[in-house]
Amino acid sequence: MNKATIYNVAYAANVSLATVSRTLNNPQKVKPETRERVLRVIKELGYKPNAFAKGLASKKSTTVAVIVPDMSRASVAEMLNGIAVEARKYNYSLLLYVMKDEKIDEAEMLKEVVANQVDGILYLNDEINEAQYMMLNVIQDEYKVPIVLANTLYPYDNKLVTVCIDYFKAAYEITGRLIAEGRKHIYLLTTARKYMVNDLKEEGYLKAIKEAHLNPNVIRTSGDIAINTVHFNELFKSEHEAVDGIVAVRDSIAVSFVNTMIEKGKRIPEDVSVYGFQNTKYSTLCRPKLSCVDVPINEIGAKAMSLLKREIDGEVNEVKFNVLPHNIITRQTSR
Repeated sequence: MNKATIYNVAYAANVSLATVSRTLNNPQKVKPETRERVLRVIKELGYKPNAFAKGLASKKSTTVAVIVPDMSRASVAEMLNGIAVEARKYNYSLLLYVMKDEKIDEAEMLKEVVANQVDGILYLNDEINEAQYMMLNVIQDEYKVPIVLANTLYPYDNKLVTVCIDYFKAAYEITGRLIAEGRKHIYLLTTARKYMVNDLKEEGYLKAIKEAHLNPNVIRTSGDIAINTVHFNELFKSEHEAVDGIVAVRDSIAVSFVNTMIEKGKRIPEDVSVYGFQNTKYSTLCRPKLSCVDVPINEIGAKAMSLLKREIDGEVNEVKFNVLPHNIITRQTSR
């Protein structure tokens, strides 16, 4: 079975998807030399245009690609619920791509996304860097596929529509609450892998610590409980290890730390106050219940989908950077 796609043709002929589509549907609108090159590539690859490809210039597929980092995260699953409910309002289907496998080449995945001729892309992968951000801009600018970032961001530019909370402010606030409790040895538990939102949380934590003239303590670990539990047992194995406050970049990391400390005989929050991030199901399932930043994950997903629909319809979103409000929920792991 021939697996050549319209993307393969566009890439080999060094033209846009729209040019391939015009060559197939309105050849008179394409320069003769370009048209001949595209037709030659089509013949060489044995490309057979499907119904979607033939109508690329004028029709919509009513399909949106959703690129997520890891389906095992509670926050990702909740955000997908918000996206799905909003998508149904517009009769849109979702095409899911999961980035968890480290062997996956994101550039190749994005080529596949474009080749599937989706109307737009919701990008949830929070491991975004400059190269990835530039790649997304190329897809939006050259291939005319609208993109919205959901609960991730690239703070150094605002070309792509973005929906998130103010992670810097949220981390600054919960660190301030620990300081107000009188905590002097406050640790940030973050990820060893680089995530843009976690970098912002770290910046907020460091600002509050600096203003209080305290020493910063940043622990880089994993979101995997099997890994971070080992780290916590090793780092805090001695009684002289002073720790009385924790800011964790994820609820799951916070809960893992709380469980480790309880096993060591520490009292929560009498000995150590702990705050997590996101307010996922873990925050209320654990005992004691977790204090945390409440990130409106469901609303972020729904808002991102509605803004993407506007982009698909050719409407201009004047506000590129959309910050939704967050709350801080105090439960049993803080005073």
